[in-house]
Amino acid sequence: MAHVPQIRIPATYMRGGTSKGVFFRLGDLPEAARQPGPARDALLLRVIGSPDPYQKQIDGMGGATSSTSKTVILSRSESPDHDVDYLFGQVSIDKPFVDWSGNCGNLSAAVGPFAISNGLVDPSRVPENGMATVRIWQANIGKTIVSRVPITNGEVQETGDFELDGVTFPAAEVAVEFMDPADGDGAMFPTGNLIDRLEVPDIGTLEATMINAGIPTVFVNADAIGYTGTELQEAINGDTKALAMFESIRAHAAVRMGLIKEVAEAAERQHTPKVAFVAPPADYIASSGKAIKASDIDLVVRALSMGKLHHAMMGTAAVAIATAAAVPGTLVNLAAGGGERNSVHFGHPSGTLQVGAEADSVGGQWTATKAVMSRSARVLMEGWVRIPGDAF
Repeated sequence: MAHVPQIRIPATYMRGGTSKGVFFRLGDLPEAARQPGPARDALLLRVIGSPDPYQKQIDGMGGATSSTSKTVILSRSESPDHDVDYLFGQVSIDKPFVDWSGNCGNLSAAVGPFAISNGLVDPSRVPENGMATVRIWQANIGKTIVSRVPITNGEVQETGDFELDGVTFPAAEVAVEFMDPADGDGAMFPTGNLIDRLEVPDIGTLEATMINAGIPTVFVNADAIGYTGTELQEAINGDTKALAMFESIRAHAAVRMGLIKEVAEAAERQHTPKVAFVAPPADYIASSGKAIKASDIDLVVRALSMGKLHHAMMGTAAVAIATAAAVPGTLVNLAAGGGERNSVHFGHPSGTLQVGAEADSVGGQWTATKAVMSRSARVLMEGWVRIPGDAF
């Protein structure tokens, strides 16, 4: 019996923030996968090792978590105001689909370094030493991201002493600015309210802040669902009843936010919206064993991604947290003590993170101008990824 040989595709395996994924240049993909559609999705699924009923992604590059089941496609931007076009694909672990509905804030930090190193940025924009400003068009949500990448001797600097909770080793700092971070074309608060009463069958009516900033996110109070906000992954990810509750909250919020028409559609839109719960600051021990003091943070936040509690905090959700915190009267703002603020320092399972955000009320509508955070990124491996030639 004849078997189709494997093909190899130029690729780079990168960490960005607390995520990692497989990066491709658009022109390096097989011709059938250079356009959106089934061929591209099938190729990326096979690269990552999905769908995998064992949920281990042993036969692919994925790491069996939402943070490590990611793909990125980059190309020179067609816009004179941007350097690179960035498309993000969140690959389902156990189901045969790729979710293109949102961005990955953590991998956004790796886009600038990759683009410079792979010739996607005009060399005249890259100094011999100093900081290169990379203008990124985030194609999933139609937004601009500005990345400031350190350059040493004409090359991307990856090593450094910047420490990021959720990442074991230090690296060079990459500042990332999310411009006009309200997601999509609609209002930042799609229901028109800072706090809604969200009815969820078998759970009850919950107060919720639903926001489109960074990524569509629904926030609820931790104590309203039986938590403290200091939980680590093992407290939730092994609890099937808890996971079902969070998915129900997420699905019903998605309908209220206008992202889907029916609750059942949420199963095919796992990447967005995110669901998170908040509480006032509290002492706790992070997953690394680091002691987090209530006096050092403004609030605690826990967020779920692709149906599981995230080990740290998604970058896009961090933008949502900071933006919501900047708007007096949201659940996030109230958990942080209320009032006006332009930055927030919150606790997550791996430690803490500080994010800046600017929000203004114009004509009764809240808008966000930008959110800023520092991450790090580095190349883990580069060369070719191999998949069977008939996989797409």
